[in-house]
Amino acid sequence: MSGPAAGTAVAATTTDVVCLGESMVTFLPSQPGRLADVPSFGRGIGGAESNVACALAAAGHRAAWVGRVGADGFGDHLVETIASYGVDTSAVRRDPFRPTGIYFRTATDRGTDTHEVAYYRAGSAASAMSPANVPYEELFAGRILHLSGITAALSGDCLALLRELTAARPGRPLVSFDVNHRPHLWRGGDADASVLLELARRADLVFVGEDEAEEAWGIVGAEAIRAAVPEPSVLVVKRGSAGATVFASGLRPGPRSSNAGGAENDGAEFAPDTITHVPALRVDVVAAVGAGDAFAAGFLSATLRGLPVRDRARHGHLMAAAVLTVPGDLTEPPARDHADRLVALDDDAWGTLRLGPGWTAADRASEEVRTP
Repeated sequence: MSGPAAGTAVAATTTDVVCLGESMVTFLPSQPGRLADVPSFGRGIGGAESNVACALAAAGHRAAWVGRVGADGFGDHLVETIASYGVDTSAVRRDPFRPTGIYFRTATDRGTDTHEVAYYRAGSAASAMSPANVPYEELFAGRILHLSGITAALSGDCLALLRELTAARPGRPLVSFDVNHRPHLWRGGDADASVLLELARRADLVFVGEDEAEEAWGIVGAEAIRAAVPEPSVLVVKRGSAGATVFASGLRPGPRSSNAGGAENDGAEFAPDTITHVPALRVDVVAAVGAGDAFAAGFLSATLRGLPVRDRARHGHLMAAAVLTVPGDLTEPPARDHADRLVALDDDAWGTLRLGPGWTAADRASEEVRTP
């Protein structure tokens, strides 16, 4: 198989979101310190797209993860763990010749100079994903297809696959793309910047951090990012502790595509943006890992429910807060009715929330959600 036929119609969906990407076994340190000094590690899983799938499934959605793992024990562990969250892993492929990727990291915040990550993913099973070996029927079976820029960096074949999946064609599901700029994965030069910008412009819904847009593209500020990425119907600019700015527009497709959001929409006309800024919550952070994936899951969850833009971003902030208050990349999200009550707060009440460890337990909300 070399890719989907241009006119292929998507079958009736039974899945809400399909996530494609590499998941790896991650080894978490037993204590702080340099990798050279840590005596032992605990085993977990890590992967931007599988994190999103797990969070969505835990939130009650029908989520699937599509990837490629080795025919080894680490591959078994990944598939079994992801499936334990309620994610459909039936389309995961096993590679008998390449290993499952693994990595080790320190306990410090990813953004600090002391943070270390040692990846062992070169030549991994996932890096062999290509337009010729992925199950297109399963990938296009959901209402949303979620991708990230990490996959594009794994190999030339992986980049070709993302270009196939983001190509404008009739019946394409809504394509969600998280830029996820990881400079260490690219092989140097400015190619990564241009590739990520190209893929973002071909998507329908894009997540990008203000900091990574500056690092990758040299673009500063949410308005300038939108000017560089005008095609997506929804652009979410994540601004860290300052919150998120969401640009939402209507797109009337041009003659080359019946799909909103692709960069190939010659002749498309853009309606003016509605710009919504949603402040972040104050959170007692335990570990700043996985918050971006959780935000994307919360935003996608609310998108599937047809909620207003402000509420989508607030659900993103709440899902991120759930992960920020635990040590790992994944956790049980807040119950939907609990999250909905918090999302419905007025601006003043939202601004006074402070969330700490354990806040997601709805029956203890009055104890864990507190005001100054």
